[in-house]
Amino acid sequence: MLHQLLSSGLIDDEAAQVAAYDFDTWWAREGQLMPDPQTGSQIGGPWQVWLLLAGRGYGKTRSGVEFARKKAEAGIGPGAIVGRTSADVRDVLIEGPSGLLAMSPPWFRPTYEPAKRRVTWPNGVTATLFSSEAPDQLRGPQHAWALADELAAWSYIEEAWSNLMFGLRLGDQPQVAALTTPRPKPLIKKLLQDPTTAITRGSTLDNAMNLAKSSLDYMIAKYAGTRLGKQEIDGILLEDLPGALWPRAILESCLCPPDQIYTPEMFERIVIAVDPSGSDGENVEESEQGDDQGIVVAGKFKNLNEYAVLEDCTGQRSPEEWARETKRLYQKWGADLIVAEKNFGGAMVRATLQMHDANLPVKLRSAARGKHIRAEPVAMLYEQKRVKHARGLGLLEEELAQFTTKGYEGGSSPNRADAAVWALDELCGGALNTPRVRTLGRA
Repeated sequence: MLHQLLSSGLIDDEAAQVAAYDFDTWWAREGQLMPDPQTGSQIGGPWQVWLLLAGRGYGKTRSGVEFARKKAEAGIGPGAIVGRTSADVRDVLIEGPSGLLAMSPPWFRPTYEPAKRRVTWPNGVTATLFSSEAPDQLRGPQHAWALADELAAWSYIEEAWSNLMFGLRLGDQPQVAALTTPRPKPLIKKLLQDPTTAITRGSTLDNAMNLAKSSLDYMIAKYAGTRLGKQEIDGILLEDLPGALWPRAILESCLCPPDQIYTPEMFERIVIAVDPSGSDGENVEESEQGDDQGIVVAGKFKNLNEYAVLEDCTGQRSPEEWARETKRLYQKWGADLIVAEKNFGGAMVRATLQMHDANLPVKLRSAARGKHIRAEPVAMLYEQKRVKHARGLGLLEEELAQFTTKGYEGGSSPNRADAAVWALDELCGGALNTPRVRTLGRA
C-alpha cells in the first residue's frame, strides 16, 4: 500500500521514508501492537508485563524491538534486553533481520557496543544486554523497561526473571515485554494468572504472508494436529496429559546445565538404539513407509547408577542413509552396541547395518509388551532423577510427554521415544523389561 501511495504521487519521498519506519500505522498486525499502557491488563488497568504468546514465525521479535524503540524514542531509560544466550541477543535482537539495527530509522538508529553489552540511541537512552545463562548479571542494575525474548526457553528462568523484575524500578511505569513460544513453565503459568499482565496470543499462520510458503507447508504437513504443532505453530500452552508417564516438570528437571558437555570418556557404556519403523507392519516394505527412523544415543555414567540421553538423530532417511548415520554415531561416541526392535523391520536393520560394516555389534530386541507398558519402567528412572538429557532434545521430550498410562497420545509413531526407551533399557541390563534377545555381530 505504501508503494502504491508513493507511485501515485499522494506522498513524497520524504514522507514515504518516514512511513517506512512507522510500524504501528503501516506494517503491524493488530496482535503485534503493544497493549494500551493504561488499560491493557487483564483487569483493564495499567500492566507491568506484556506477555506475547505466539507460534514460531509470528513476528514476536519485531513486536519486541518496536516496544524497545518506542521506549527509547520517548526518552524512557535505561532499559534491559535479555535473551536466552548472549548469541541470541546479538544475532536476533540486535543484528538480526528484525533486530534493532535493521528496524530503526537512520535518524534514530542506536549505536551498538558489543564489548560493553550496550546499545545507545541518539537521544542518550541506553539499554544493557543480558543473557539468561548469567542471571547474576541482572542482580543490581536498575531499569525503566525490559525486553525479554523467548522467556520460556531461558536457562535459570526463575532466577533470571526474579533478578530482572527486582531491577525494574525506575520511572513512572516500568514495563517488560516478554515474548515466547508457549511452554508450560511455572513462571509462564504465574504470569498468565497475574491480573496485571497484558496477554497477546497468536499463531504462525497469522504471519503466513511473510513466511516462505515451502517452509510453512512443511510445518503444517508434518505438525498440524499434533501437540507439538499446537504449541509451536498455534501458540497454545499445553498442560500435562492425564496419566502422563513423563510430566513436563520431570523433563525440565532432567536437563543438564547449559555449560555441561558430555564426552565418551564420562561413560561406562554407550548404546545406540534404532527404531526403523513408523508403521505397525511387520515386513520391510511397510516399515520403509514410516515417517521417521528413530536413532538415539544414551550412556551409563562411570561409577554411577545413572544415565544420560546424549543425542537424537531421528529423521526421514532411506535404509542406507540411516544405517550410515548409525555407523557415524557408533564411531563418534565409541559405542558398545547398537540395539533395534526385532518386531518391525528387524531383518532390515541387520542387513543394512552389516552391509556397511559386518563387525557392527547389533542386538535385536523383541517387544513382548505394548509401547506404553514397555516405557513405564524407563519413566520411573526419570522420576528417580537417574536420567539426564543433553540440551537440544526438545522433539524427543515432546514425544515422551505424550506417553500416558493408557497409551501414546501423539499423532504419529513415537520413533524418538521408542529408541530412547530401548537404549536406556539396554543400559540397565534389560532388567526393566524382559523380552527375548538375539545377538548379532560381536554382541
